Amino acid sequence: MQKQLLTNLSACTSILVGKKASADGSIFIGRNEDSKAAWPKHFVSHPRQTHTTAPVFKSNDTGFTVTLPREQAKYNATPEWTAEFGLFEEDGFNEYGVAMSATESAYANERVLAYDPLVENGIAEEAMVTVVLPYVKTARAGVLRLGELVEQYGTAESNGILFADNDEAWYMETATGHHWVAQRIPDDAYAVVANQLAIQVIDFAAPANFLSSTGIQEFAAAHHLWQPDTPFNFREIFGTHTASDFVYNTPRVWYGQKILTPMHKQKPQSDDLPFIQRADKPITFEQIAQILGSHFQGTKYDPVGSGKAKSKRKFRPISLAKTQESHILQIRPALPAALADIHWLAMGVTAESIYVPFYAGADQTPADYQIGAQTYDSKSSYWLYKLAGVLVDSHYHEFNQLLAAVQTATHTQLLTQLAQHDVAAKTATDLTAYLNQANQKHADLARANFEALIADMVTKATDLSPLNYNTDENL
Repeated sequence: MQKQLLTNLSACTSILVGKKASADGSIFIGRNEDSKAAWPKHFVSHPRQTHTTAPVFKSNDTGFTVTLPREQAKYNATPEWTAEFGLFEEDGFNEYGVAMSATESAYANERVLAYDPLVENGIAEEAMVTVVLPYVKTARAGVLRLGELVEQYGTAESNGILFADNDEAWYMETATGHHWVAQRIPDDAYAVVANQLAIQVIDFAAPANFLSSTGIQEFAAAHHLWQPDTPFNFREIFGTHTASDFVYNTPRVWYGQKILTPMHKQKPQSDDLPFIQRADKPITFEQIAQILGSHFQGTKYDPVGSGKAKSKRKFRPISLAKTQESHILQIRPALPAALADIHWLAMGVTAESIYVPFYAGADQTPADYQIGAQTYDSKSSYWLYKLAGVLVDSHYHEFNQLLAAVQTATHTQLLTQLAQHDVAAKTATDLTAYLNQANQKHADLARANFEALIADMVTKATDLSPLNYNTDENL
């Protein structure tokens, strides 16, 4: 990828939840896209297309080039505001109900990379959603298509990729130039991932639950990375085990598991946190949102908490200023894909934004989600939520409670709207048009509430200036 972006595209946090682990039977995949503090994202819908000749995709990031199928399904995505450095479409649903999120940046160790180096002009994060999501009909097919591309063209990065459909969720990891593995998330389990290769023991005799690149066992054995009579622990063979992992990565996994599985006592710098974990209670959407918006609240590690300065800056939090957008892709049970698939999208910093629900069955996105460049623009949805966060940060302890109250009220109102729209959609004569209108109402409600919050904070901030002074009103 472009050198100027390389250092920024190195941090995300992901979560996957199986259908029997959730409170309502939904499958969830979610991720914070962390890169730059001021780098807008858009939210768009691509129509179904049939090309007369097979189109050729060429990446502006790595130069990766591939001929695509002639048939492209409708899908939504969150691309960058500019394609100069690549598309980075990152997350979305296609018309078949397949959800994809790419990527969770990761790192492989020097031993495996010595024998299968990353490929400079191979496929990378920037292209993955664009060349995979419109061309698959199941989550498993998504894993296999991306795996085939990695094996044929190589990959420029080590990454984690999330897939889901109405039956299952998969987590895939590309480690070296051509080798990868994927694991189906058990229906009664969840996984939290934070910038490390996370998948553990691979059962090659269980293809319903594990997939992998051709010859990965032979590769590991030939280079004395693995003994054939021992478990094939992908994380141990291909992953890293450095001091930075215990500051930057594992504490986020620990905190996510602390929220969902508090009965299982663990330490933030543990080197054996499990990839697959079971929750103490059924998992709700709100808990997933809590994790992705968290910064170690309730611990001494919270950077805006009451702990000592050293502790407050010890670990990298999940939600941080460099988050461009956060998404939770929910697949609800017993509904047609147009209604079942909800793209919850929070623009800007997760902790200071709001997840707005969008029906994936729509074929339009609100106009304010399609605009926004590098400089602040009041009409842009991205910049609206960034502005709210900047104002909260300016007087955090004075304004955070205002923010929390608006977030709670807005989420309640959005849930009410969503439930009403679910009912009305079932009798809509033009379902797509109705879902477009419903999505617009969701976006308008959230915008109005945050515009009111911004006005309130600006008004109150006028009396919080460092130049303020208590004076005698009679003088």
